Amino acid sequence: MRLFFNSLLAAIMLTATSVTYAEGFELIKDPVDLPDLGEPHLSNQADSKPAGENAAHSEECLALRRDIHADLGEVLRAGCEPTLEQMSALMDNPLGNVAMFFNQYDFYRMENPEFNKKKNQSVYTSILQFPKKLTDDWNLINRLVFTVPSVPLDQDKIDDFSLPSGPSIPGPGNPIQDGPGGVAPVDLFNGRTTGLGDSYYVALFSPNEGIKHEGGGSSVWGVGFDLAMPTATEDILGTGKWSAGPSALYAYLGPKWKLGGLVQHYNDFAGPSDRDDVNLTNLQYLWYFSINETMSIGAMPNIIVNWEQDNDNRWTVPLGIGINKTFQLGKVPVRVGLEYHYSVVQPDDTVGADWDVRFYIAPAAPSALFEWMQ
Repeated sequence: MRLFFNSLLAAIMLTATSVTYAEGFELIKDPVDLPDLGEPHLSNQADSKPAGENAAHSEECLALRRDIHADLGEVLRAGCEPTLEQMSALMDNPLGNVAMFFNQYDFYRMENPEFNKKKNQSVYTSILQFPKKLTDDWNLINRLVFTVPSVPLDQDKIDDFSLPSGPSIPGPGNPIQDGPGGVAPVDLFNGRTTGLGDSYYVALFSPNEGIKHEGGGSSVWGVGFDLAMPTATEDILGTGKWSAGPSALYAYLGPKWKLGGLVQHYNDFAGPSDRDDVNLTNLQYLWYFSINETMSIGAMPNIIVNWEQDNDNRWTVPLGIGINKTFQLGKVPVRVGLEYHYSVVQPDDTVGADWDVRFYIAPAAPSALFEWMQ
C-alpha cells in the first residue's frame, strides 16, 4: 500500500522547471537612468548635442521601437528604452538571456484511490534565473531554485510513532507500509508540516542565436545538467539525498505559437543509506498562443515519471490551460499568470495529484543591463 509520501518528491521536483528565458545581448558599459518602458530616451551625451542631433537620436529610438524583436542590447546602447512588447517577446524565449525572479505557488489536490482520501498540498517556489555569456556563440542559462512545501502530514507525529505494528517511514517520495488496521497515514498522522524543501541548480548550455525558419519563427535548444540538494528542514519535506542528472530543452517560437519541452532526470548519488532511492524524470511541456503582444493563453504542466514505482503507479500526466499577461510595474516589466492542470493519468494505488492550480509572478530585466552576465 502506497500513500502520501510518494507525492512529495514529484510535487517538489516539478516546481524546479517553470520559468521562461530570452535572447542574448551585449554589454552596456555605462547604463543610464531609464524612463518608463516604451519612451524614447536621450542619453546625457545626447542632451548636450544640438537640437538637430537630438531629433535624429529620437528618430533612432522610434525606429528601434517598431521592431518587436530588436536587439535590446542595441536599444539600450542607443540610450533608448525597450518597449513593453519587446520585453514580453524577450520573456517568451525559453532559452536565452533575461534575468528573472520567478515566484510560483502551486495548490495541489492530492488523491489516494486506495483509501478514497483527498488532501491539499502546496509548494511555493522561488526561481532566480540568469544567463552568463560564455563565448560569442554560447550562453549558460542558470537557475537557482528554492522550495517551501506544505504537506498534510505532521512530522512530529511521525517522529513520535513507535507502535510495533505501525507503518515504516522510508522517506519522502516513497510509499508508507500499512498502519494499524489499515488506517490511512493522513488520518494517523493528521496535521500539516511546512518548511524549506530541497533546493536545485539547473544549467543549460545554449547557442546564442536560434535556428531561423522560413515564413517566420525560430527554434531554440539547449543541453545541460541538474543538481538537487537536500536542504529540507524536515524529513518529510525532502528526499534526504543528493541527486543529479541530464537536462535538455527544445522549443519552437512562432509568430503566434510557442511549443516545446524541457526534460530532466534525477538519480541520487549521495545521502543517508536509510533514505529511499531517487530515480525520477520530469518532462515539462509548454504550449502558448499569443492573443496579442503582451498576453497569451496556454500552460506549462509537468509530466512526472517515478521509476521507483511499478507500472500502474509510475506516471502522472496532466493537461493544462491558463492565461498570462505582461505589464509594467513602475519601470519593471512583470509577467503574471494563472494555470489549471488536470491529471488525465495518475497512479492507481498510490498518492498522486488530481489537479493543480498554479499562480506565478515574474519581474524581469534585459541581461544587457548587467555587466557580470556578459
